Amino acid sequence: MGIEVGNKDQVIFATGGYDHSIKIWQAHTGVCQSTIQHPASQINALEIAPDKHLIAAAGYQNIFMHDLGSSNPNSVLNYEGVSKNVTSLGFQEDGKWMYTGSEDCSARIWDLRASSFQCQRIFQVSAPVNCVSLHPNQSELIVGDQSGIVHLWDLRSDHNEQLIPEAEASIQDISIDSDGTYMAAVNNKGHCYVWSLTGGVTDEPTKLTPRHRIIAHKNYALRCKFSPDSTLLVTTSADQTARIWRTTDFSDVQILQHEPKRWVWDAAFSADSQYIFTASSDGVARLWNVANGHVEREYQGHTKAITALAFRDQLISTN
Repeated sequence: MGIEVGNKDQVIFATGGYDHSIKIWQAHTGVCQSTIQHPASQINALEIAPDKHLIAAAGYQNIFMHDLGSSNPNSVLNYEGVSKNVTSLGFQEDGKWMYTGSEDCSARIWDLRASSFQCQRIFQVSAPVNCVSLHPNQSELIVGDQSGIVHLWDLRSDHNEQLIPEAEASIQDISIDSDGTYMAAVNNKGHCYVWSLTGGVTDEPTKLTPRHRIIAHKNYALRCKFSPDSTLLVTTSADQTARIWRTTDFSDVQILQHEPKRWVWDAAFSADSQYIFTASSDGVARLWNVANGHVEREYQGHTKAITALAFRDQLISTN
């Protein structure tokens, strides 16, 4: 199975949600290894640092980091200076800085090399920020907001451009594939827009060419993620499904749906792109087989909706 490649200790799977807790799981058994309480708020987003030592969580008016190797329940770093929900976060590939998006109408970059959380740069927009994604070139942030605008913020020049895929439809999530070839965005009408990307190297800004509009879901779309091998795209929705699309022609590959039917909040591919983890309102995370659409494993323990998950696999040989 794909999630067992390499050393199992190098596979980290985490979930968080409305029960104010983060759970760290053994991905290959479904056993919960530890629970981190986060009494300050629900968990809106999770991300594991590139070195796998830290996990970052975004909540209401706060961002905090926890040491995955420590039994200390207290956070390593905590920042409580954001006025509203922090909706998304992620790490630069070397772990030098972190980016966040917030309903206070901003995206921020945080210096992680300092001894305390320091906001290095801020990008202000005119509507609550729902999602932020970092281009694989590590030099451009793509910000999606509640008013339906996608902002391309070039960190090298501080220049930004805007596009509106669909009028009066909030951007819920944005994803760029690992090759920097495609960008996808989903909105609150259940539609998914896909662009081809060119440029983005040296000082040249990325250029977007519209490619597809997919009527992906009947209801609110929540997340979109490309597979590590760039061949698949998964979208999740309030219509109680996750759907998998083939990137060659964006045709429908698989519909993932389970009883009891609940919102599917988040999703992540395994490193070999053969499995998908999902987070659901029924408080259960699931591992799905992409090829046949069957549930391979369930992760049970949360008492309320799971709204975020994070997964880091290890494909490097440990021989």
